Amino acid sequence: MTLLLRPPRPLIVPRWIPQRWYIHLALIAICIILGFPVIYAVIVSTQNNAQVFRYQFSLGESFGNNWDVVMNSRNLGRYMVNSIIISVAVTVGKTILSLLSGLAFVYFRFRGKWLVFGLVLITLMMPTEILIIALLRFVTELGWGSTYYALIVPFLASATGTFLFRQHFSNIPSELSEAAQLDGANPLQFLWRVLVPMSWNTIGALAVIQFVYTWNMYLWPRLIIQGQSRQVVQVGLQSLLNLDSSTSYGPMMLGAVIASVPPLMVFIALQKQFMSGFALSRDK
Repeated sequence: MTLLLRPPRPLIVPRWIPQRWYIHLALIAICIILGFPVIYAVIVSTQNNAQVFRYQFSLGESFGNNWDVVMNSRNLGRYMVNSIIISVAVTVGKTILSLLSGLAFVYFRFRGKWLVFGLVLITLMMPTEILIIALLRFVTELGWGSTYYALIVPFLASATGTFLFRQHFSNIPSELSEAAQLDGANPLQFLWRVLVPMSWNTIGALAVIQFVYTWNMYLWPRLIIQGQSRQVVQVGLQSLLNLDSSTSYGPMMLGAVIASVPPLMVFIALQKQFMSGFALSRDK
């Protein structure tokens, strides 16, 4: 028997599609538009006011002086430490409580469960500013004014996290819960050993959202914190607006650039989980 081998098919190169160039050109234009303010802020952070008003698009020679003003004169480093402590504590606390609440809404049966979940959804449509007066009075009566407790405890509960984990856990087969019960696992063991390893994408997405939200808080710290020892970076940036009875744009831009680094690092570190957590495909 003779084995006949077919000649390989010629490689078909797709024709050039002009529309692709328009798409690429549009994407490049969008990147330039979005990236220009960031690049300009970095450039201004190295300049003094004279160079800023001359609209020089080159690095200046005042970076060292601006750094000294931001870190030493205005103590922005202390504000950064406060914001990091608060953001990490709120993010970790919200994630843990959201995991527990999602577990309760999916795997526990109790009277009024749908009513409670409906109330949770209603809170998603209520901005924090609506409750801020009552919250301010409550925290003040507890004696938590100008403390970390006032910036952390009121924000540990998360309707967003509860909703995300509830929806995610609902897509996990119930047979896993039944198998865990047969193996003698309690609810917390089932959560830690089964659900958490299957939920890293959702955890990462929630962590990015909550870290950035907490990092950008301004109104509540402005109201509840008196003094500078516990103040956060967003309020601390305001002290850079007026230096020597004038607006110093170099230190102000440098402070803004420095303050944007931690949330940017968190997003880069959890970018894969963040994108997968909101993708249409299921987590595996």
